[in-house]
Amino acid sequence: MIDCQIDGPIAVLTLDNPPANTFTAEGLAKLEETVHALNSDLSVYAVVITGRGEKFFSAGADLKSFAGGDKVLARSMAQRFGSAFEALQNARPVVIAAINGYAMGGGLECALACDLRIAEEQAQMALPETSVGLLPAGCGTQTLPWLVGEGWAKRMILTNERVDAAKALSIGLVEEVVPRGGALAAALALAQRVTTLSPRAVTFSKQLIHQARLGTPRHAALALERERFIDLFDGADQREGVNAFFEKRKPRWQNR
Repeated sequence: MIDCQIDGPIAVLTLDNPPANTFTAEGLAKLEETVHALNSDLSVYAVVITGRGEKFFSAGADLKSFAGGDKVLARSMAQRFGSAFEALQNARPVVIAAINGYAMGGGLECALACDLRIAEEQAQMALPETSVGLLPAGCGTQTLPWLVGEGWAKRMILTNERVDAAKALSIGLVEEVVPRGGALAAALALAQRVTTLSPRAVTFSKQLIHQARLGTPRHAALALERERFIDLFDGADQREGVNAFFEKRKPRWQNR
């Protein structure tokens, strides 16, 4: 279900559950487990997530799981989705979604949990859960409004409006649109840029950016920003970065 390939400082996670790369309970547990393992591997600076094949990034949950109305199963799956995507959202490395096709329901929520999203021109995105008597339970109702604003979040969730890649770009749902077949290469190029930066500085910056999403009072967030700046001076990378600049060479990061 989750194929993980690590090449130097970049990991590529491929959602692989044909035909639509749907999520199962086991697959969600594996995703969360993989994210935690990558958090512990300080040699990994960036993660790219994509779907196997040419049609689907992921169609989300397999609706057959909910056909029987089993409330215990529903609770378990909701917890699995929430736990996996929260782990993804809070991952130490920078996480980039390469949306290579349909990203529907939990599939779009997976992309929403990433830091950045690149979509191929033919991609379609939606949160259609309300059309089948459900609702987005993988952090979608909370993350989507942060990215696109309350109005577009309501259009997508409350009216089941599907957006194509061009519309997704215009409303801020994705950061880049590329030709068919180009999402993975574009995401890897962006990940490569991440690897040229101080990993500790990037990690701290990501955490600070998320403070705004969490509603942290501005004075507290600004105080934390200054503290994290000072914390960087406890590690070797701060000195390496500044010295490399003056010596006109590429820095050799140690992630410490």
